[in-house]
Amino acid sequence: MSRLTIQGLSKAFGDVVAVHQVNLDVAEGEFVSLLGPSGCGKTTTLRCVAGLETPTTGRICFGDRDVTRLPPEKRLIGMVFQSYALFPHMTVAQNIGFGLDMRGVHGSEASRRIADVVEMVQLSGLDARYPRELSGGQQQRVALARALVIEPAMLLLDEPLANLDARLREEMRFFIRSLQQRLGITTLYVTHDQSESMIMSNRVVVMFGGCIHQIGSAVTSRDPMVIRPVLAVSSPAISRNVVDLPQPDGPSSATNSRSCTSSETLLRASTSRPRGGR
Repeated sequence: MSRLTIQGLSKAFGDVVAVHQVNLDVAEGEFVSLLGPSGCGKTTTLRCVAGLETPTTGRICFGDRDVTRLPPEKRLIGMVFQSYALFPHMTVAQNIGFGLDMRGVHGSEASRRIADVVEMVQLSGLDARYPRELSGGQQQRVALARALVIEPAMLLLDEPLANLDARLREEMRFFIRSLQQRLGITTLYVTHDQSESMIMSNRVVVMFGGCIHQIGSAVTSRDPMVIRPVLAVSSPAISRNVVDLPQPDGPSSATNSRSCTSSETLLRASTSRPRGGR
């Protein structure tokens, strides 16, 4: 378990700025959702935290350790993708144990950890099945188990419930949240679903145009609150408890509050910042 600190994170693909000056602190054991429409920068932010993208500028720290330039396999993170990314030729147990095998964990230790996590995600008796023999919800649990079996310091989830039907999605929301609370693992969760973010999160981070616009609790907050949603994506229930970030004095502000109202603004600004390519 580790706290996450993102400082001045920006990511550009050529002339397109996907993320600009994102600053965020996630406490140990906290569940934080990145909420916003498609193209707002939430998945790019998550991929930078995972090490799947290299930031153009900024720093990412796990605890006191700067991981900005570390490859994904050295970050001790577990990641669950929207597509599940299960190997079709492997059984449930083999899929779950893949990360252990890559890390040199074999034999009785690997078997014990696989058995523990299979029971944890309620897949007992299914470990010899193949992905094609599982329901969507069961496949998602396999993907979650594979992320957890390596005992990561942080759990990253990229719209993991998007491919499930409404009933399974509701079931999995509560399952993932209760499991996260039981394990106490620091979690960053990407979604465009307002209800999902409110049900599952300690805090919601609203993103738009590559920037953070609002941060707050979906239920209660001790911080001052401004009832002024800046995005259509924000429901009234979120807006009542979300802080509208003030304008910073400069780029070194500890809180991300840059006003980004259009993609044109970002593109113009990108001409004066370092650019990344893909």
